[in-house]
Amino acid sequence: MKSAYELAMERLEKTSGATKKLSDEEKGKIAEIDRIYKAKIAECKLGFEQQIEALTDFEQLETLKAKMAEELRGLNAKWEEKKEAIWGSE
Repeated sequence: MKSAYELAMERLEKTSGATKKLSDEEKGKIAEIDRIYKAKIAECKLGFEQQIEALTDFEQLETLKAKMAEELRGLNAKWEEKKEAIWGSE
């Protein structure tokens, strides 16, 4: 018996054409991208957490949190962009 996921994937293939199968090299590239961006995000969070601990002014805290959120969004966007480039390559 097929899972709901397998059935959905079959329907997707029928409606949008064949899904791309990744080569071992492409899988390795995506794994490397994941490793790099997880490290960058952890480093970013750690840096901001250290700055936040040193603050005493609430307004500065809110500004710093907003800056951290913006930087994390940017890193996540770059991360997804790099993975999409591999998925989209033929």
